[in-house]
Amino acid sequence: MSGGPPRGLPSTGPHSLLDMPHPLAGSSSEEAVGGDSTPSPDLLTARSFGDKDLILPNGGTPAGTSSPASSSSLLNRLQLDDDIDGETRDLFVTVDDPKKHVCTMETYITYRITTKSTRVEFDLPEYSVRRRYQDFDWLRNKLEESQPTHLIPPLPEKFVVKGVVDRFSEEFVETRRKALDKFLKRITDHPVLSFNEHFNVFLTAKDLNAYKKQGMALLTRVGESVKHVTGGYKLRSRPLEFAAIGDYLDTFALKLGTIDRIAQRIIKEEIEYLVELREYGPVYSTWSALEGELSEPLEGVSACIGNCSTALEELTDDMTEDFLPVLREYILYSDSMKSVLKKRDQVQAEYEAKLEAVALRKEDRPKVPADVEKCQDRMECFNADLKADMERWQSNKRQDFRQLLMGMADKNIQYYEKCLMAWESIIPLLQEKQEANFLFGGQQSCLWRKRARSCLSRA
Repeated sequence: MSGGPPRGLPSTGPHSLLDMPHPLAGSSSEEAVGGDSTPSPDLLTARSFGDKDLILPNGGTPAGTSSPASSSSLLNRLQLDDDIDGETRDLFVTVDDPKKHVCTMETYITYRITTKSTRVEFDLPEYSVRRRYQDFDWLRNKLEESQPTHLIPPLPEKFVVKGVVDRFSEEFVETRRKALDKFLKRITDHPVLSFNEHFNVFLTAKDLNAYKKQGMALLTRVGESVKHVTGGYKLRSRPLEFAAIGDYLDTFALKLGTIDRIAQRIIKEEIEYLVELREYGPVYSTWSALEGELSEPLEGVSACIGNCSTALEELTDDMTEDFLPVLREYILYSDSMKSVLKKRDQVQAEYEAKLEAVALRKEDRPKVPADVEKCQDRMECFNADLKADMERWQSNKRQDFRQLLMGMADKNIQYYEKCLMAWESIIPLLQEKQEANFLFGGQQSCLWRKRARSCLSRA
């Protein structure tokens, strides 16, 4: 597979929705952040004597740094779109500059997170920090705890099959960098998640490990209420719209899984065909050394097969690096949506159980307790947030797959055009040889006839 420095992706950001009210606003305020902290053990280990940092081909900076990025370099990296869907963007986040750290205890990769914002929640307009994969995982867990009613974008899968993919290879690191960049841009583009305090800490804190320690034993109120629902109560039935969402997600994940498996088989066959082409082309080149008249055409065929091999390699790399990651992201996305739908069902089950308990009370006019009303509000909040996130997800899905399929069509067209040009380029050479042979054959025939007449006249 072809490697190379990370390519910057188009920047995306949230709409300006500072005044948006939310029923669960402030629910995660119990988990305090801030204060003095000790350096992260990971970073201390990285600085220990005898350890070293291996910079990947696109460079790197020391881990654990947090400083405002220079405005000139940031403006060069970010494509600042002033207006998206009629709203002004005020937060830009990019993931780049992967760096390998070799320590006495472990080896890991960190990525530079560059943030530019005009929001009042940020003390500085620009930040630059380094994070590793487990930091992204911490962020996602915190978002799930503090925002259980919302769809949290999926992270790329952490583990790979041993012996199949090297997680420190340039190709794997670049693929993961793109996925992590997209993960943060999904959050940045969300009108609620982008204002989450844990997201702010992730983007700005110099020592994230201190915040991790503070939050290890804490659970937000909303997360706790969703987790501890009435045991043993079976949900009567989902509302039709949410039942339709569940059916759609099941079918969607099934179809994508089938496409993913077939695409992997196609890529495997293309790689096997590529190996055969690389053995096939040199045979003509070797053969040409044994043929005087056919030497030039045979060398042309060998070069043609080499060009076709290069084009096929590019197509295979595009399928592996661009097509498959999108499929897998949306398979994980469907799992995340199912998880939120299940939480919604749990809240509905809790609400129905409490309503039944109130109805069983022997009172003429039973008063609805406050906890039942609170549970009802929570369920309505779940319904509203889930439908809004589903609509946003469908819009993103349409755009992503339109871009994906159009890109795949263009790449295939380019591949076949390159192969066609390669084969057409040797046709004139073969035609010249054919004409030369024809003329040479004609001259030989005339000479033979002259010699035959001369023999007959002598006889």
